[in-house]
Amino acid sequence: MPTPLALAVDFGGTKVEAALVDVEGRVVPGTRHRRPTGPTATTDDLDAAVAEVVGATRASLPDDAELAGLGAGVAGPIDVATGRVSPLNVPAWRGHPLRDRLVDLVPGVPVVLRIDGLCIALAEHWVGAAAGTRGENLMGMVVSTGVGGGLVIGGRAVASPTGNGGHIGHIEVGGFDDRCSCGGRGCLEAIASGPRTVAWARTQGFTGTTGEDLARAHAAGDPVALAAVERSGTAIGQAIASATNLLDLDLVAIGGGFSRVSPALFDHARAAVAERTGFAFATRVEIVPSGLSDEGPLIGAAALVHRPELVV
Repeated sequence: MPTPLALAVDFGGTKVEAALVDVEGRVVPGTRHRRPTGPTATTDDLDAAVAEVVGATRASLPDDAELAGLGAGVAGPIDVATGRVSPLNVPAWRGHPLRDRLVDLVPGVPVVLRIDGLCIALAEHWVGAAAGTRGENLMGMVVSTGVGGGLVIGGRAVASPTGNGGHIGHIEVGGFDDRCSCGGRGCLEAIASGPRTVAWARTQGFTGTTGEDLARAHAAGDPVALAAVERSGTAIGQAIASATNLLDLDLVAIGGGFSRVSPALFDHARAAVAERTGFAFATRVEIVPSGLSDEGPLIGAAALVHRPELVV
């Protein structure tokens, strides 16, 4: 019998990548391909990047394997009914028919598309930080170019009419007034994403331009970098506390490039949750790094194919 493999796609504000993933949630070595996206890319640029990574990954399918389907995780917002996507940090795509494009690239196999935060949550529940006995109510978060999220409640993905349920990046956080490109003020993404954290630090005199610059400065004890990471971590913790009060979460697993700026980001988030001293059920939530490093979004996209019973 051929080995069933999922072709997993992760599309975000910085890059799109694809890989083959097996039924145990393992990325197949040598099948992972990446191309840049970004706010200045055109529709044609983005379609070409998707086609390149999908084509290269499909071409790496071993002779003794078969393609079971394609799962795609995409930065939101999305419309799950139509398969159209409008990633906030990718202005060229508004109502873009990504699922149709993917169907054309892999004819004859199922194609499932969901928001990237949900894919993170599925991956952590399946084989990551929440696997085993760490709870059935969890949120997966992406802290990177943007801030996204997704929910698994009672061991299954949360159903929502448009597919955007759990998008915690656009919860407004008390005490902050940063303007967000969604139209809100004080949204978590506007405060705590990598680019917005760096932008805030620059208003305080920081001269670096990237999250990597900020990470190095933080490790060196630069006071502005320390303040910037504390500000972002605190906002993340406040948003998690609100979500936990609403949903009684057991665990929040956070991935994405900027989540690795410093372990202090998690310390500040936990400290903000711990302030809810009157609500023991809320302060019990665990905030942990993704158990899957940067493979989490791809593994979660593969779960859309390999673990359909988890997905509504």
